Amino acid sequence: MGSPGSGLKERRPATGVVPTGSALAERLPATRRTVPRWVWALPPVAVLAVVFLYPLALVVQESLAPGAYGDVFASASFREALVTTVWLAVASTVGCLVLGFVLAVVIAFVPFPGGKAVSKFIDVFLSFPSFLITLALLFLYGTVGMANGVWTDVTGDPSGPFQFLTTPWGVLLAEITYFTPFVMRPLLAAFSQMETAQLEVASSLGARPLRIVRQVILPEALPALAAGGSLVLVMCLNEFGIVLFTGAKGVTTLPMLVYSKAILESDYAAACVVAVVNVALSVGLYVLYRGVSRRAGA
Repeated sequence: MGSPGSGLKERRPATGVVPTGSALAERLPATRRTVPRWVWALPPVAVLAVVFLYPLALVVQESLAPGAYGDVFASASFREALVTTVWLAVASTVGCLVLGFVLAVVIAFVPFPGGKAVSKFIDVFLSFPSFLITLALLFLYGTVGMANGVWTDVTGDPSGPFQFLTTPWGVLLAEITYFTPFVMRPLLAAFSQMETAQLEVASSLGARPLRIVRQVILPEALPALAAGGSLVLVMCLNEFGIVLFTGAKGVTTLPMLVYSKAILESDYAAACVVAVVNVALSVGLYVLYRGVSRRAGA
């Protein structure tokens, strides 16, 4: 027979565990039900309001100064910056989609030495700052860059022919170079999940590579293209570093105009008006792009 206390020890609950039939356990569910679900949303909403909504509200409030919108909309510099921003963003997005799709298809479906290393490098490339790519292009094609240096050494001319980096085309090249991996990353992820049997069947039926790409690979890539393209579009609309570091003085985008109005001219009301227009334009084009992509089956 066990000792008289052994029975008590066997009935004792484990440390930190509430007995099922106890009054405390019966009250716990009732206590949890008294807390509304919306209460749990308060902390993230508060953080969002302090970090994002409050500064945005201050910008909108400053932009509502008397006559601010009329003065900005009537200025030729704003209209030129608006047109430049839109066409650069759209052209960069189209270039990134075309180049990113071609490179992703080659990396995913054309075996070559170092293919996996190239795929891994794309992940690292995404962490590079935009001005680093612009500086690399300046070293190559700048006024005193390598390409112009080789030209002057060979021909004896005082200057080289490569002067396009200070033009809109230089900004376009820099943006396509920098943002193309943002399209390639979702494409490579989508291609890694694609069944290779589809390609083998199409090839066995006599389909040529271009037809396989158009009818088999491209439909599978549309969602990834829509995701990458929408991201690139929004980022190009708000790009500041590339335009600044290329030294393209004749290229003024909306972010550059905000910088000019706020820092150089101390016209904070006009800067806030341009900032509000830039935000509205980014959101509007993003919604439009997503709508078009959804109708296209992406």
